[in-house]
Amino acid sequence: MSRIDESLDFIAIRIAVLTVSDTRSLDEDRSGEVLVGRLTEAGHVLADRKVLPDERDQIAAQLRVWCDDPEIDVVLSTGGTGLTGRDVTVEAHRDVYEKEIDAFGTVFTMVSMQKIGTSAVQSRATGGVCNGTYLFALPGSPGACKDAWDEILGKQLDYRHRPCNFVEILPRLDEHQRRK
Repeated sequence: MSRIDESLDFIAIRIAVLTVSDTRSLDEDRSGEVLVGRLTEAGHVLADRKVLPDERDQIAAQLRVWCDDPEIDVVLSTGGTGLTGRDVTVEAHRDVYEKEIDAFGTVFTMVSMQKIGTSAVQSRATGGVCNGTYLFALPGSPGACKDAWDEILGKQLDYRHRPCNFVEILPRLDEHQRRK
């Protein structure tokens, strides 16, 4: 079972938050606010925060900017993971990924099933890696963001989490780019 090894020091990482919405502004962004609250409460650093419309090219461009920024370790997006025509966040993420973290969507679905039953099948939450940066696309509801953080990301983004976590392999994500 997973656990926190209190003998290890916590390592704060730098996280950017992107809300994808045609209708919300930063002032009305409850899901982004949930993520900012959770990550800062955990001891991480909010590196940047933006709201963009449901436009695939704009989303992918912002993800690439953040992946090229050495001051950002993780990008969390919220919104645009559903099934409607304007839901293009997953496609934008996949345009950027070098590697997809397939099990993230599966585990998120398992967590969601406990909360919302079979409605969980309507989410296309995804995770991946680009240029040494983790990217996670979460649904746009505050509840889904709470579930993703509390049940998955809060643990995996804590260096003390055992038996393993995303933070411990962070320095190796772009090792293929450093090889001679």
